[in-house]
Amino acid sequence: MSIPSFYANSPRHLVAVDCIIFGFEDGRLKLLMMKRKVDPMEGAWSLVGGFVQEGESTDDAAARVLQLTTGLDNIYMDQLKCYGDVQRDTGARVISIAYYALIRIQEHDRVLATEYGAHWLSLHQIPDLIFDHSQMVQDALARLRDKARFHPLGFELLPEKFSLPQLRDLYEEIYQRELDKRNFRKKILAMGIMEKLDEKDKSTSKKGAHLYRFDKQKYEALTRHGFVFEV
Repeated sequence: MSIPSFYANSPRHLVAVDCIIFGFEDGRLKLLMMKRKVDPMEGAWSLVGGFVQEGESTDDAAARVLQLTTGLDNIYMDQLKCYGDVQRDTGARVISIAYYALIRIQEHDRVLATEYGAHWLSLHQIPDLIFDHSQMVQDALARLRDKARFHPLGFELLPEKFSLPQLRDLYEEIYQRELDKRNFRKKILAMGIMEKLDEKDKSTSKKGAHLYRFDKQKYEALTRHGFVFEV
């Protein structure tokens, strides 16, 4: 592509995308991580990322990078924030656009680690990350907390059938603090977006906990209109 004379003397920078992919499994909110394969900082833990190519939008770049790096395809990602600190990347002047997504881990092939070198790590296991990736994760968690206040969460992360303790575990992971059981139960049931099933999860006790599933239409309606949910 030829550069118009008006832009000819303007500085040029590299543009990257970084993908913050959250999943939920075994009561833990997890993050998809990789070990960096190139210098600088080869071998260090990193988010999934890469550079935007010629003639490619940042949305398309994020989808392409995620698919090529992890095999995950058709994952809807929201744009989080632009990171443009001059010194953020020790290799060059790189501006990064971060994206985040929530997915059900169990619905995706578990060959991530063996074929792509990608790993699911719980928030409590995340080591030091390259550049400003730790800040990106914290910003994505803050966005999740804001989202949880005004829109229902769980449909993207929980299995089709789940218990209230599982749902509470999810919110506790997002907020990184323990929640009052009775208060949470009262507020979450008041939303009217879940159907109680005649089945129980007996994996944690003999009595078991009733299973629920989301009413998709009511869930999506509440997502569109929003509400205020203080835990």
